Amino acid sequence: MRKPVFLSALGASLGLTLALATFGAPLAQAETKDARDTKDTPKTTTAPPPEKISKAKELSEAVIAVAERVSPSVVQIDVTVRDESAESAWWLKKKNDSVIHGNGSGVIISAEGYILTNNHVVEDAITITVRTKDGRFMAAKVKGRDPANDLAVIKVDATGLTAAKLGDSDALRVGEWVVAEGSPFGLSYSVTTGVVSAKGRGGLGMNAVEDYLQTDASINPGNSGGPLVNLQGEVIGINTMIVGRGSGIGFAVPSNMAKRVSEQLIKNGKVQRAWLGVGVQDLTPDLAKAMSVKAYDGVLINDVATGGAAANAKITAGDIVTKVAGKPVHESQDLIREVINHDVGATITIEVMRGGKTYATSATLSARQEPPVKPTPSEEVKAPANVGFGITMKAIPEESLKKYALTGKAQTYISFVEPNSPADRAGVQSGDAILEAGGAANPTSEQVKTAGAKGTLLLRLQRKDAHFFVAITK
Repeated sequence: MRKPVFLSALGASLGLTLALATFGAPLAQAETKDARDTKDTPKTTTAPPPEKISKAKELSEAVIAVAERVSPSVVQIDVTVRDESAESAWWLKKKNDSVIHGNGSGVIISAEGYILTNNHVVEDAITITVRTKDGRFMAAKVKGRDPANDLAVIKVDATGLTAAKLGDSDALRVGEWVVAEGSPFGLSYSVTTGVVSAKGRGGLGMNAVEDYLQTDASINPGNSGGPLVNLQGEVIGINTMIVGRGSGIGFAVPSNMAKRVSEQLIKNGKVQRAWLGVGVQDLTPDLAKAMSVKAYDGVLINDVATGGAAANAKITAGDIVTKVAGKPVHESQDLIREVINHDVGATITIEVMRGGKTYATSATLSARQEPPVKPTPSEEVKAPANVGFGITMKAIPEESLKKYALTGKAQTYISFVEPNSPADRAGVQSGDAILEAGGAANPTSEQVKTAGAKGTLLLRLQRKDAHFFVAITK
């Protein structure tokens, strides 16, 4: 299962490179004047025609309008995840209370605080914090998760939020301009543009239910859960993943599917999907030739579940389904998509080719058996008690003082930083050794509490080879 991007492991850097031009020797005396004129005369460039500039500005203004309209509905999601690696603090061996930070994106779908994101952003989270465009930090709880679709809904305790409009992804056309917004690598409210490269992508092997929009709009770690938006400012997809081997190949869950899933998660906390009860495969040219049909005629049924909707509709292995609910199906993904777009209990018509003849039958869709969804750690684990600034402290083992070259006789370290706490916002991290608290050197936990009794805590910390002060205010 994919994880949210962990900023501490990425170490991004930005820089500028200056290009230096080297000029050659003077022209040889033997060259003719015409040759010198040709080489010495600078080339002139022609400005683009005004009409082309105007068209480019129109597209630019459209993207700006989309970004301004959607950004109030986009959130950055910060999570803490239990650190299962060998070392979490920079000087202390593995501890069972060690955490690392990650981030993703989300989109507000209700003014009452419901936010749509990816399941993989929050499934392992101990704590979840939402940052809104207007600067608010809010704790969030998981309302429901759907691992099969890699979608989740989280809830914050707020009202009057700006909700995005979910558009009709079925009406989307390949080649249409789209805008992706989110927090790639923690860089909040980043906007990228591109086009819809394809629709109905499946078979990637990443999730149980796959029916993706493909786009070349840049999607990077941290974009997960953010919106893919059309030029009307409507969310037509939830950005989900990228292909590591490719450039400009990203995938988003279509908005129509995301809407159905989110509505069920909000209402029931889980998802129930329609099920036909068949195994399907595409018709290869060889199979089509052997069965005296065309390869693009339909989808081959290779198995039928006993007692399922298809069995009750008298569909058998070897049948070729050509239409589902009146819509032609040419690939396995077409059939799966059309079935799950209906509610459990719905009755749909299915056209089948058998023995060179076409038949119509009706199937009443049953519920697919979904694997149980385990509670997230955020639903099971409570953060340790802290000293009021969002930090928990422990004594430093004597052997660690010398082994890790801790300054002086430091005796206390920070073992946990509560997300979105004053200490977290001040940049304090788990594993920091406390050198001073309110001017007192090498303080105990009790001295740290006393130093912050008036609402402001001044600490001098050591992190690796760095010594620095932080001021934490409640």
